[in-house]
Amino acid sequence: MNFFKRTLRTAVLGLGLAMPLLAAAQSRPTASPERVGLSTERLQMLTDVLKADVAAGKIPGAVLLVARQGKVAWFEPVGKLDATAGTPMPRDGIFRIYSMSKPITSVAAMMLVEDGRLKLDDPISAYLPEYASMTVGIEKLGADGKPVLETVPARRPITVQDLMRHTSGLTYGFFGPGLVKQAYNAAGLGANDPTNAEFSQRLAKLPLAYQPGTTWDYSQSTDILGRVIEVVSGQSLYQFEKARLFDPLGMKDTTYYVPEPARQSRIAEPLPTDRSFGVGADLNDPRIVRKLESGGGGLVSTAGDYARFLQMLLNGGSLDGKRYLGPRTIALMTADHSNAGAGITPGPLYLPGPGYGFGLGFAVRRNDGEAPYPSAGGEYNWGGAGGTYMWVDPKNEMFVVLMLQSPKYRTHYRSLTRDMIYAAVIK
Repeated sequence: MNFFKRTLRTAVLGLGLAMPLLAAAQSRPTASPERVGLSTERLQMLTDVLKADVAAGKIPGAVLLVARQGKVAWFEPVGKLDATAGTPMPRDGIFRIYSMSKPITSVAAMMLVEDGRLKLDDPISAYLPEYASMTVGIEKLGADGKPVLETVPARRPITVQDLMRHTSGLTYGFFGPGLVKQAYNAAGLGANDPTNAEFSQRLAKLPLAYQPGTTWDYSQSTDILGRVIEVVSGQSLYQFEKARLFDPLGMKDTTYYVPEPARQSRIAEPLPTDRSFGVGADLNDPRIVRKLESGGGGLVSTAGDYARFLQMLLNGGSLDGKRYLGPRTIALMTADHSNAGAGITPGPLYLPGPGYGFGLGFAVRRNDGEAPYPSAGGEYNWGGAGGTYMWVDPKNEMFVVLMLQSPKYRTHYRSLTRDMIYAAVIK
């Protein structure tokens, strides 16, 4: 009888703890950490570190979601949604995910590949004629001993694959040195609220930083991929992603802008002194609707929404009985497309880091060693300039989403979160 009472009490308590988690995880299956080989004590240690950093004024707040074996095992909000207003962080806080938009746009493009409407080896000039005759910037010393920018013709066209693996020769102007980057900053690419088409046309007038297909350099490539999607699909980028991904997956809070007052109340804000992530680049205000839909960095999302996207990837392209991509396509996207065998040289700012190559939208771990992280070979990841981060570890049947708005500390929390979560893997 006593055994029966203890068992019933444990079940009731477990149900009471699981119900809020279940609702917040948007109907994804849940489990206690121990049921999926994780340690509650260790995961709590990470949560406590985040809480301590909130108390110390280092970050305003965060949302941490850990899923393993198809179940959400940890889903904890900490701190404040907006430290100035004092609003507590909810599980469904809406975050600027910046470059975590790139995997989503890459998946959208691969859906068109599977539809037979786009090919990876297509030159993008077949869809965007403005890229038909590109030049490459070469720095030389002028008569006064100062560097000057000259241009030479691109040796080959930019392909769709180049856009997806950041080997297009395009770059970003807001970080790193070089005259091409300075030209990007001077061009006012985002001035006067351009459409995706206008942005693409402006960018095509600038020289490339590298010859196409030779160098991995983080870039506006995924923004141009978004424009390719528009031309091929005949829809705006958001219309296509909403119809093919967001609505079917139940990603109800994943959008480019947040015009609705009810949703605006859930937008996470950084600390007032922590808004810049590069030269002339501060966190945007998604409440203001603009024409540009940046496939490389414009989306906002929640931990629960992004978890559904990652579970679909980890499942090999399907979720809840609906297929989005084939498993062979997912395997292609998460293979290394940027290694020496492909003729690709890492640029001076190689963000994937040691031990990682780059696939079609993700950094991809080549093997278990070399990288200073305890994940397994085959893991893939990416983060956002605003502080968000995610990774998928197929060998450990696990993925993690960290939602945070802190450009200053984004790299710190990527390493910290990895170290402490893998310490919680007990089998």
